[in-house]
Amino acid sequence: MRKLSYYTINYLRGLLPRTITQHMLGIRLREYERLSDAEKQQIRERVDYYMKIRAPYPVPQTNVALRDFTLKKCKSKRLKADEPCGYIHSTHFYDIYEYSRYFPDDMHFSYTSGDVWYNLQEPGICKSRPLKDGNENNVLLKLNKLRHFKWVDDPYSWEEKECRILFRGAIDKKPRRQAFVDMWKDHEWTDLTGKPLTLKEHLTSRYIMALEGNDVATNLKWVMSSNSVAVMPKPTCETWFMEGRLIPDYHYIEIREDYSDLIEKITYYENHPDEAKAIARHAHEWVEQFRNDKREDLISLMVLEKYFRLSGQL
Repeated sequence: MRKLSYYTINYLRGLLPRTITQHMLGIRLREYERLSDAEKQQIRERVDYYMKIRAPYPVPQTNVALRDFTLKKCKSKRLKADEPCGYIHSTHFYDIYEYSRYFPDDMHFSYTSGDVWYNLQEPGICKSRPLKDGNENNVLLKLNKLRHFKWVDDPYSWEEKECRILFRGAIDKKPRRQAFVDMWKDHEWTDLTGKPLTLKEHLTSRYIMALEGNDVATNLKWVMSSNSVAVMPKPTCETWFMEGRLIPDYHYIEIREDYSDLIEKITYYENHPDEAKAIARHAHEWVEQFRNDKREDLISLMVLEKYFRLSGQL
């Protein structure tokens, strides 16, 4: 049902003439002026975090005009590699178009579809970026949110959950995940392989592994909205969720990169359940900032406005 609703809404957005939404840009951006000083500061910090570039820069050479940014063109694999608006995942297209439609047709921008774990050579819109120096060109938008940004209403309290360390996820061609499974698959507290589980079945475990694949751990967002606790090494990539700002052993349980202290850390929190439950509460507080759809829309528009303004197009 969620998937059907997503595609229906985005199909209807595509029927609305862009001239209408372009006239609404100023109205949408002025919502910022009606906020309190504290709210303005929070929003500005997030905008500057997603769009780290501070100084003017030239329009990227590998770019596409917004008038040409259509689903038909972007889904065509017949385009040449150097032709604007190459192939893009449909969810990435819809999530960019939701906000790009507010800007003039002659604006140009660059984007990179899919998982991005490397620094871009020029400023461009993308879903993720590495947590290392030189990532300023990776301008984050809330992309692939149908898959990544979903929350749960957890029916189980901490006490009702089992002391179990759960992991379900693809390990093929993901050596770090494979290494984790090989190391801990036989421990009495772990459930790392076996049949696929429903989301509700995941929630019966106190500890859920959030292991990175190509970039970020897809399940981290919903795990942090549950009453279970996410367990993972320090993240190496981040998305709109700002994984780089998460505090170890405050928002999630951090383990070593080689996973060697997993049982040591879980034993500690089993013996200190109030601290484990506090981590779940802090995770809920972090998630809460992403659940205000109106605020998320405003921040997304402000990120794009900053992108186009610093490139000299506004």
